[in-house]
Amino acid sequence: MTELNSLSGRIHVLDPRLANQIAAGEVVERPSSVTKELIENAIDAGSQRIEVEIEQGGARLIKVRDDGIGIGEQDLPLALARHATSKISSLEDLEGVSSLGFRGEALASISSVSRLELVSNADEDPRQGWRVVAEGRGMEARVTPAPHPRGTSVSVRDLFFNTPARRKFLRTEKTEFAHVEEAFRRQALSRYDIAWVLRHNQKVVHQLPPGNTPTARERRIASLLGKNFIEHARYIEREAGGLRLSGWVGLPTHSRSQADQQYFFVNGRVVRDRLVAHAVRQAYRDVLYNGRHPVFVLYLELDPDVVDVNVHPTKHEVR
Repeated sequence: MTELNSLSGRIHVLDPRLANQIAAGEVVERPSSVTKELIENAIDAGSQRIEVEIEQGGARLIKVRDDGIGIGEQDLPLALARHATSKISSLEDLEGVSSLGFRGEALASISSVSRLELVSNADEDPRQGWRVVAEGRGMEARVTPAPHPRGTSVSVRDLFFNTPARRKFLRTEKTEFAHVEEAFRRQALSRYDIAWVLRHNQKVVHQLPPGNTPTARERRIASLLGKNFIEHARYIEREAGGLRLSGWVGLPTHSRSQADQQYFFVNGRVVRDRLVAHAVRQAYRDVLYNGRHPVFVLYLELDPDVVDVNVHPTKHEVR
């Protein structure tokens, strides 16, 4: 990254640490955005179980542990480097990307504004794990042995410890954890085949067994959104033109004063689409009172080649 020196008029390359912190401003907004990025990495690793541990709303600790494929000793030095990824290698890969993450920026950005520890094992032998640490600076490519079951644990401590201005803008512990829980909720609704655990200050908040049957899915929705949601929702399924839409839509009698229970997924990726939200509102316009919002959990499946996920830093929007 380069910029024009305002004093000398000359262009110089930014210090890697500063470049990472600037990039972190786009990816790392608060503890919930860190949680989202780490969970997406765990999903992409093929995990069957993902555990999220939070302390003090995420300001003190965000830890995500999975049982995925893990990272080998030789690859670990690159895990915290910018633009290092195992998910794409060419423009063609980007045009049909199916993984949740692909830019190779998240861990580098997070490690530039926190004390990050990554322990991973790509072997079945739990004695074969490896550890790498970064504390708000460029990655120290020193890998040390650390026993760990197959999979990966990422611990993010003291978020924004070296950027006091950003840490000052964090809200109360309750508010920050509410955002973390929402990030967890969205991901848990995206993958019913994965077992999920969320803890806050060592107390279990959600413990969700895997299950892809209709009954198991409804149980998970009830756990995450409340029994009232599933008791007042109807399952829909439509397929046409290479598109498949399925999910649950609430009855008009079960509406909300806020649009806080509207979930839309494209090929398993949670996205925010104003056009979809508007279309659903229009469908309810004659049966909802003014100021009320419908509830829904909808899944759209289509060919990844016709979806552009590289339009927003946080990948919340697609085209």
